[in-house]
Amino acid sequence: MTKTPDAPDTAAQGEISVPIGTVALPELRRRVQAVLVATQILGGLGIATGVALAAVLATEVSGTDALAGLASTATVAGPALLAMPLAALMARRGRRAGLVLAYLLGALGAGIAVLGAVVGSFAVLLVGLVGFGAGSSANLAARFAAADLAEPDRRARAISTVVWATTIGAVLGPNIAAPAGRSVSGLGIPVAAGPFVWAAVVFVVSALVVAVLLRPDPLLTARALAAADEGAAADLPESRSLRAGLRAVRASPQARIALVTVAASQTVMVSIMSMTPVALTHHGAGIELIGFVISVHIAGMYAFSPVMGWLADRLGRLAVIGLAVGLLGLAALLAGTAGASHTRVAAGLFVLGLGWSAGLVAGSALLTDSVPQAARAAVQGLSDTVMNTAAGLGGLAAGVVVSQAGYGPLNALAACLLLPMGALALRGVLRRA
Repeated sequence: MTKTPDAPDTAAQGEISVPIGTVALPELRRRVQAVLVATQILGGLGIATGVALAAVLATEVSGTDALAGLASTATVAGPALLAMPLAALMARRGRRAGLVLAYLLGALGAGIAVLGAVVGSFAVLLVGLVGFGAGSSANLAARFAAADLAEPDRRARAISTVVWATTIGAVLGPNIAAPAGRSVSGLGIPVAAGPFVWAAVVFVVSALVVAVLLRPDPLLTARALAAADEGAAADLPESRSLRAGLRAVRASPQARIALVTVAASQTVMVSIMSMTPVALTHHGAGIELIGFVISVHIAGMYAFSPVMGWLADRLGRLAVIGLAVGLLGLAALLAGTAGASHTRVAAGLFVLGLGWSAGLVAGSALLTDSVPQAARAAVQGLSDTVMNTAAGLGGLAAGVVVSQAGYGPLNALAACLLLPMGALALRGVLRRA
């Protein structure tokens, strides 16, 4: 059995040494994946429990639907603001330090959101939702942690397995939103804020699991292995800077396709999903039905990600990106023409989740494939920054569009965002041919 080499002493560079010793690489892969799967389940539970009612809580506190879209904007603003500092931290100290920080910030943000709801301050609520979104940063970064030690021809499947693990918590989360709300009603906390209390606890537990069990660090281990194979020059500190990450993206057309893919997929998904609860309430839906529809959507996002990973490894990343364009377009058509049909909205949201899964898995794998190992953490942070910034702007615009024109026009506009993604994927296919 092949053994991993001892990690070099990097203390002089301010890093943590990688104590992998004689641990077999396959065993290490399984251990890392098991820890990431466990934290994805917990993190997905915390995120989905809060997100299910974020727009509703924003409407209650602000008193208007027009500002409801700011809730989704705030939750993706957290990952957008944190992605680059988190990437810099992970490039220097490894995945464990970044994931722990992100989960703890998510717990703090959830607490602040509850405070904003209690005192009736929309500004405090938004600040809390920005911090709460940091929990999403951890779940997003975990997919890249799964790819750190994966074999190249199984990289998409490694990413998709970790994404899939979110299914359990993410599907359960919206369905426990109602009991979470009722559990705090006697404490003077608004019912819609109850899920954020539960989310804070879940994020703290996730941080503890990562801090204790994610050892040795997968990124630092992969870096040590690359240095052993390619020479120490392959892992110079300057090759891990954010500037080096930008250079790596500029030098790779495939990396640019991947960036556009994950950004467009996230923006279309967030724009439509964030305003669906508001649209459902306009047609008489209650909190239980809203929770069910969001659960169906999240099942589409995560439950079938292993299929997307298998397809991306077997058929190629660009083919699955093309599939994502088709699924997201179909979702916009179904949801945008649903009217008062709750069943059609649920179907549209399910397909929306499938399209997002295809875009995220294939785009993330293509991005990791397309840049040097030393620059990957920086490039991945750049990707999450672009993705969440675009989605935040989309969520902000979504609230305005729904208040002024309606839910149908929102879906039509979201579908237009798929055109650059489809054009670049087609260009990439033709270039390869």
